[in-house]
Amino acid sequence: MYRIVVAGCGGISPSWFGPLGKRDDCVIVGLADIVEANALEKKEKFGLDAAVYPSLSAALAKEKPDIVIDLTPPHVHYQIVTEALKAGCNVFGEKPMSDTLENAEKMVECAEGSGKEYFVMQNYRYNQYIQAFRDFIASGRPGKPGHISANFQRGPHFGGFRDEMDSPLIADMAIHTFDAARFIVGSRPKAVYSHEFSTSWSWYKGDANAVCIFEMEDGLVFDYRGSWCVRGLMTSWNSEWRVACENGSIFWDGGPKLIYQPEEGEVEDIPLKVAEMSGHEACIDEMFTSLKAGKRARTDCRDNINSIRMVYKAIESSGRKARLMM
Repeated sequence: MYRIVVAGCGGISPSWFGPLGKRDDCVIVGLADIVEANALEKKEKFGLDAAVYPSLSAALAKEKPDIVIDLTPPHVHYQIVTEALKAGCNVFGEKPMSDTLENAEKMVECAEGSGKEYFVMQNYRYNQYIQAFRDFIASGRPGKPGHISANFQRGPHFGGFRDEMDSPLIADMAIHTFDAARFIVGSRPKAVYSHEFSTSWSWYKGDANAVCIFEMEDGLVFDYRGSWCVRGLMTSWNSEWRVACENGSIFWDGGPKLIYQPEEGEVEDIPLKVAEMSGHEACIDEMFTSLKAGKRARTDCRDNINSIRMVYKAIESSGRKARLMM
């Protein structure tokens, strides 16, 4: 039975407390949050028999957990994750790994040096359809992909830290799409050119729009067009995707089917098989399965660093107005 301390009981925490409450291999023994009311609210809402602490340090000293779950804001991740790893805990954490690439790389080094695991939440990899999308490409029927495009257009009013971020779209949201692109085509980035910008009606302090071009392995190109302050004609949260392959082209709007047309043939609607488990629940389940088996999860920090590198190199490219090697 894994003893768990949760650090951070804010808006994202219900996405974790729900799936964790269904499991019989773990128990939440502590809730750490600098805002006590957040922890007390979640304790009552989810019926948790857990002590409340003002800091992770206090919870670690008292509870001696096996796992720390980091649900704090991105700028706190480095502190929480490294403290937990050094205390001998495995860590499951929310994306992005950190608010800087330098800190993210240090977190990977800390995980390797500690001998403990650090797995990162990438729930979009576990979308109920995206794995079937990836499997269709991997089947070989459409042939080798050469160009993959993602179009993300949403206009959420979250409030809070996102409204004050310098690069809210790329730093907080685009990692989902960047990571999904790597997952779908099984390729790593080599270089990037990016341009961030704001529209006159944006409610964000920083740039909430971006166009990014990634040069991937094997000559593959991935382009991303995104906005977090669009008005009208919004895409799915999963983005709209188009993949040009040697035998034909694929379009996916984030829903339950692909549209595929071979070079010489009719347009086909291909239903996507729904996964038994999806989103946070599926990612959390793999984290536990991997930990028990002593292997790296699909979202292990040593793999996820490739996605976080895409994020911060894209931001750097935009600031420098230059193509950058990864």
